Amino acid sequence: MMTVLIAGAGPTGLTLAIDLARRGINTRIVDKATEYFAGSRGDGIQPRTLEVFEDLGVLDQVLAQSLAAPPMKIRIGGADFGIRHLHEEVAATPDRPYPNGRMLGQSRTEAILRDKLAEYGVKVESGTELLGFTQNGDAVTATLATGETVVADYLVGADGGRSTVRKALGIAFEGVTDESIRMLVGDVSAAGLDHAFGYWFAKESNPMEGIALTPLSGGDQFQFAAPLVRDGLEADLATLQALVDEYAGPGAATLHHLTWSTVWRSNVRLAERFRSGRVFLAGDAAHVHPPTGGQGLNTGVQDAYNLGWRLADGREPVLAAYETERRTNAQRVLGISTELLHKHLDGDESALERGENTRQLDISYRDPSDPARITTGDRAPDSPLLRADGTRLRLFDLFRGPHETLLRFTPTAPSAHPHAVDLFRPAGRPDGYVSPEAFAFYDARDGLELLVRPDGYLG
Repeated sequence: MMTVLIAGAGPTGLTLAIDLARRGINTRIVDKATEYFAGSRGDGIQPRTLEVFEDLGVLDQVLAQSLAAPPMKIRIGGADFGIRHLHEEVAATPDRPYPNGRMLGQSRTEAILRDKLAEYGVKVESGTELLGFTQNGDAVTATLATGETVVADYLVGADGGRSTVRKALGIAFEGVTDESIRMLVGDVSAAGLDHAFGYWFAKESNPMEGIALTPLSGGDQFQFAAPLVRDGLEADLATLQALVDEYAGPGAATLHHLTWSTVWRSNVRLAERFRSGRVFLAGDAAHVHPPTGGQGLNTGVQDAYNLGWRLADGREPVLAAYETERRTNAQRVLGISTELLHKHLDGDESALERGENTRQLDISYRDPSDPARITTGDRAPDSPLLRADGTRLRLFDLFRGPHETLLRFTPTAPSAHPHAVDLFRPAGRPDGYVSPEAFAFYDARDGLELLVRPDGYLG
């Protein structure tokens, strides 16, 4: 049986472990931390990630535990400037069932993913650091801090920006760390603030430099983000309270119950390669992002979703395409996040509003050398369907699971594909699927066949 060893049990590693485990692949996921992460950090879940979570069977829990992006109360120089909706709600459409992002602290996302992974009999091996590894053409041999030696078909480094796996491979982590851009970030309760709103507190002299407090689900806490304008400040409750008093005015809010805090530095990097032989990089081990646009966690989840089915397939051309597709995408997303950060620092208020290109619904793996093939590499959209017996379902229902799907529009002959789905127009045969929307979204013609990969992209 194939064995895959995953180093790192954040959202990327957990997503990959779930995808492999549901395929019946022997999966081990180790993490050097002795305790689970307990902060909010990557708290924005983009629409495409919601679609992935639906396929993995965790969407209901994510929606139940998360919040919609809150309206923001703006206070500048002690004066209230009303309420802004930085993330306008977009109406769902048949092809985009989850067009709006959700807010959920990373630790809660990880807990949901761990619970799902446990349903497959796989648990995170905490306090189990990967010390090193060797590889040959047949296997990877890894050494763990517990003294165990693990022989696996593949190793995946999902072990963060300081990745042991990436460093051991000698892969350059190209980019910059800008020490002049730093923030204090933490999770804290705030008496005096309405938890139904987010807040932006700033000085009249510089309205774009200020403190953001965003409500977190599951209690009364806010995620706190403030500029680190002086050296020597500690990310503790006293510092955070002093900054609120400075930017919002004394008495605006009383902070208490600080549960997590850190100093964030602007760090924008991209691994030179995402693969070396039987070892792959994913998530922050391969790319780190500024928080603007909420892309980091989501890009890592997409890495894992792209990689899982390729590892299960095992053929070299399929494995090779992982780096081609995901590194190109990571480079594009890093450009989006960095541009938004610079706009914000330059005082462009529009940078606070996340646009269409941050939803990750426009990710495409089209072959640039063959632009005429407008479907290959695109995300396969959803669509409502109607069976002959009158029951309803969706294309996403047909795609769900680890298999690929062959869509056949008004076919005239049977197919040997194990997951072929025949779609007919309303006036077509009574034993097929009927959905005018399906034909519209795919610009389908009679006799057309489209292969949908296990990660929901047209192959």
